[in-house]
Amino acid sequence: MSFREKQAVVLKESGKSSSEIAAALNLSSGTVSTLLNRARSKGYEVVIVIPGSVLGIPAGEDDDNE
Repeated sequence: MSFREKQAVVLKESGKSSSEIAAALNLSSGTVSTLLNRARSKGYEVVIVIPGSVLGIPAGEDDDNE
């Protein structure tokens, strides 16, 4: 994906509307739609990082039992 496609995807996946993305990136709504469509055609994947505390994993705990 291009840098602009990545920017548009991150903003979209953060809950922004196409018009909000357009304003944030100083682009037209049509350009944002094109960027998102190109990213979809390339099969982008979104990875969400969730803090351990949200999952009930105390800080300092790890899976390594040395």
